Amino acid sequence: MLEFNWKNVDEAVIGKEHGINVKKEFESYKGKVADIVSDIYSNKSTAGKWLAWMNLGYNEDLIKEINEYAQSVKGKFDNLLVLGIGGSALGGIAVTEALLKPYWNVLNNDQRNNMPRIFFVDNIDPDQIQGLLDVLDLKKTLVNVITKSGSTAETMSAFMIIKEMLEKEPGADYKNNIVATTDIHKGILRQIADEEDLKSFIVPDDVGGRFSVFSAVGLLPFALVGIDIAEILKGVRDMDKALSNTDINNNIAAQNALIHYLMDENGKNLSVMMPYSSRLRFVSDWYVQLWAESLGKDKDLDGNDVNIGPTPIKALGATDQHSQIQLYNEGPNDKLINFIRVKEFDNTLEIPKVFQNTGISYLGGKTINDLNNAEAESTKVALNDYKRPNVTITLPKVNEYYLGQILYMLEVQTAIAGALYNIDTFNQPGVEQAKNYTYALMDREGYEESAKTLKQKINA
Repeated sequence: MLEFNWKNVDEAVIGKEHGINVKKEFESYKGKVADIVSDIYSNKSTAGKWLAWMNLGYNEDLIKEINEYAQSVKGKFDNLLVLGIGGSALGGIAVTEALLKPYWNVLNNDQRNNMPRIFFVDNIDPDQIQGLLDVLDLKKTLVNVITKSGSTAETMSAFMIIKEMLEKEPGADYKNNIVATTDIHKGILRQIADEEDLKSFIVPDDVGGRFSVFSAVGLLPFALVGIDIAEILKGVRDMDKALSNTDINNNIAAQNALIHYLMDENGKNLSVMMPYSSRLRFVSDWYVQLWAESLGKDKDLDGNDVNIGPTPIKALGATDQHSQIQLYNEGPNDKLINFIRVKEFDNTLEIPKVFQNTGISYLGGKTINDLNNAEAESTKVALNDYKRPNVTITLPKVNEYYLGQILYMLEVQTAIAGALYNIDTFNQPGVEQAKNYTYALMDREGYEESAKTLKQKINA
């Protein structure tokens, strides 16, 4: 299982001004946290609570369906192109970057075990999209378009471009090159998939985009590039059982949620996610959306204006020791650092004993692994010296099982934190406002009045 270490937020390490008495706070909040965890778990199957993501680890039928489809298309495509944005892409990027061999897309076919390269279009930069289309042979590309509503302008505009290109390929049946992931009954993409008889998978109800990585949104592209999705969900299930424990002393998601909440009360409202593993660097990107959209709210559940939410920041060790740590150590003491450590890397890389008559001779005979660990430990101790709170999540190694565990732990942590803040963790009205403005500016039917008002504001 994962390990979680909170000792560097304790006042015994960083002092009473910036730390807390962790055991005392755990005892003080024990009853409230128990009620929160109990309420979350008792409602995981209640319609309208948006907690159905907590059941995704148990969907054996979906694993079978996805693996059967993946097997049916194996060897038929050189490339997998995923079209999605936000939760429809960030989890996919995080997991594939973590679990596939580094530099996957430049490996040859044998090195990839005859699995396709994988590309994500998760932005609407015209140069990036055109550049990708210039190098991809679409006849040899499987396109997975992901949007529950089917009205996501960014995703559907890219899909419209690619679909037209596929239709123009001589002798090609473009339908075989497209698989949709969308709502089971409603929405524009569901309508298109049904009318054109496209292969499709389901985004389940009561699962928000940022909590969808263990649905077909994530599992389908993972399986298509050879990732063991059954092992991912095994990690999710085991973590789910552990986190159902209502005792905060035995629930690491509840512990980190409460620590973040208390640190925020103490003026530390920036949450830095800093893995010491390049393979896990995009877990930080995924976490940024999860934390920001879930906890950044202007009203609480009682209708009070609160404008709360810790701001997530992504960093990478050891890279950002040379860019951000100066600020973290000597700038405002307004951050809680979340380190992610890996006990066992897949490789041990030795540093040769060269340049023996220079000031870097001390490195010879050590390993890159030693240096990575030394960098992480030194940064943590330096933060302690400067009285900067930090916690550490440790994975035994980077694989499907433990990656499933950490992502699910962070999801449950977010749900518990939202309850502590007394806000709606699962809505996103601030995002929807900008979406509606975009529809208006792009002349979508039904948004004419909004377009007039918006254009006046823009030109004011």
